Amino acid sequence: MGRGKIVIRRIDNSTSRQVTFSKRRSGLLKKAKELAILCDAEVGAVIFSSTGKLHEFASTSMKSVIDRYNKTKEEHHSLENPTSEIKLRRCHVELPRHRLFYGSDTKLTSCDTMAALLAIPPLIILHHKL
Repeated sequence: MGRGKIVIRRIDNSTSRQVTFSKRRSGLLKKAKELAILCDAEVGAVIFSSTGKLHEFASTSMKSVIDRYNKTKEEHHSLENPTSEIKLRRCHVELPRHRLFYGSDTKLTSCDTMAALLAIPPLIILHHKL
């Protein structure tokens, strides 16, 4: 027979809340350790209690995990938001195609305008450039 479901909301009784925090913290840190061992994953978990006490687990060093997280986040962010240099390159690459299609030397105000004229979504233009 399974356990009953509980409503996820703040526990009003401070003693019960502390006991629950302690049990769930232990369970979460245990799962983090198991994930690191079973799957050879680099895992880091940081927990602050309501009193501000720090509890942590890192499969390597916490500094290594945080550095890797920050590096990966920066790389992911740069892929989501192309730099203006890439946008400029996209304009230069697509301008000859515009001239070929329309046979003119018309100056466009932005890359998005050019993409709209060509009926090509900007992400596809960028994808082909990369």
